Amino acid sequence: MMNFCDTIKYDEKGLVATVIQDEKTKEVLMVAYMNKDSLSKTLEIGQTCFWSRSRQKFWVKGESSGNVQKVKAIFFDCDKDCLLIHVEQVGGAACHVGYKSCFYREVDRETGETKVIGEPVFDPNNVYKK
Repeated sequence: MMNFCDTIKYDEKGLVATVIQDEKTKEVLMVAYMNKDSLSKTLEIGQTCFWSRSRQKFWVKGESSGNVQKVKAIFFDCDKDCLLIHVEQVGGAACHVGYKSCFYREVDRETGETKVIGEPVFDPNNVYKK
């Protein structure tokens, strides 16, 4: 029997784009990347795990902040090259800069100006001790 992780079409770097969505509100919380190992670990432990492109390492969402994501459902698109994961966001924030969602800014289509549409949930300087 073929493993689900083997059926996904990863890009040339071995990654697949993954959209993380709140299971109840349907708000898009973040977009991150998984490789075969992080997808496999996500399935195994029921929490989102990713591959950090900037740090070039595996990571479990919330390992530093405590803002973990409990996996409720995993979907994939018709081309099998993108994942959508419904989660229960524990701790109130998915964004590493302190907002509930990474999509906390909006562009005004007429002026091109941006505005913040969310409120910070935590101070990243306190959480990550930077």
